Amino acid sequence: MAFFLALIFFIGCVVLALAWFTALTARRVEAMLPPRGRFMDIDGQRIHYTDTGGSGPAVVLIHGLAGNMLNFNYTMPEKLAADFRVIAVDRPGSGYSTRPDDASATLAAQAATLATLFRQLELGRAILVGHSLGGALSLALALDHPDCVGGLALIAPLTHTVEKAPTEFNGLLIRSRVWRKIVAWTVATPGGILGGAKLLAFAFAPDVPPADFSTRGGGLLGLRPSNFYAASSDIVAVEDVLPGYMARYHALRIPMAMLYGRGDHLLDFRAQGEAMVEKNPALELELLEGGHMLPVTVPDRCVAIVRRVADRMKEAHISRAQDAF
Repeated sequence: MAFFLALIFFIGCVVLALAWFTALTARRVEAMLPPRGRFMDIDGQRIHYTDTGGSGPAVVLIHGLAGNMLNFNYTMPEKLAADFRVIAVDRPGSGYSTRPDDASATLAAQAATLATLFRQLELGRAILVGHSLGGALSLALALDHPDCVGGLALIAPLTHTVEKAPTEFNGLLIRSRVWRKIVAWTVATPGGILGGAKLLAFAFAPDVPPADFSTRGGGLLGLRPSNFYAASSDIVAVEDVLPGYMARYHALRIPMAMLYGRGDHLLDFRAQGEAMVEKNPALELELLEGGHMLPVTVPDRCVAIVRRVADRMKEAHISRAQDAF
């Protein structure tokens, strides 16, 4: 009996120590990378965003799984700001944006929240630049809230369900909310510190991550328990709802372009990009040699597809105006 009591006491001490270390790490990370934008309260959520650039058409940058708006911090916003109003947003639950519960993790719920943000900011029909899971969210926005979306510039997007996720994501596949919270506040942060370099190399492969990605690219923010919990909730939630959106892709009638790396280790350009073209041939797919983190590794190529979508939107607007006469 004494042995079991001692064991329980020891486990409790370990759990408390891990939770203390996790909280301390989160405070240090937030001191190094504080929020740099504004906040808007929407239905119990606090959404963090930046709003820069001129009076041109709105371009919204939407990051992927376990990321944050700083993932786009490699010249894309600056290059676009000369001709566009550039909005970068932390998806609900990610970065410095919050969400109240797991029900808010679905693509439909996140799309509804961001649509409210867009309407409050009076963006009109914006060009959505969605990377990875942000691509799936951009597609959901275009289908569920067409009044908010004028064009799609998708960068290595998730468009279809993945039969077998990379083993590197196994740690995120936690279906129990309770267990997800326990992991987030105990082993996720030290595990992220120990294995972060390897995971980052995998995410960028075959490209090499920049040395400053942990700070300039916001990588350190992923060490916080809230970000782990949100990423785990996202990856579980997307499995259930993505097929419903896949069945509707054919209905999209807006300018769309997509950039994909042939060497992407996270998502296959054939299963995600070429499969999307099969469902909607109007999509312009551009392939290049490279990996998944294209907003970081080839920001100029990403900017170029945004401009192409903007040009097609302008041409469509002129054509409609001519038809009216």
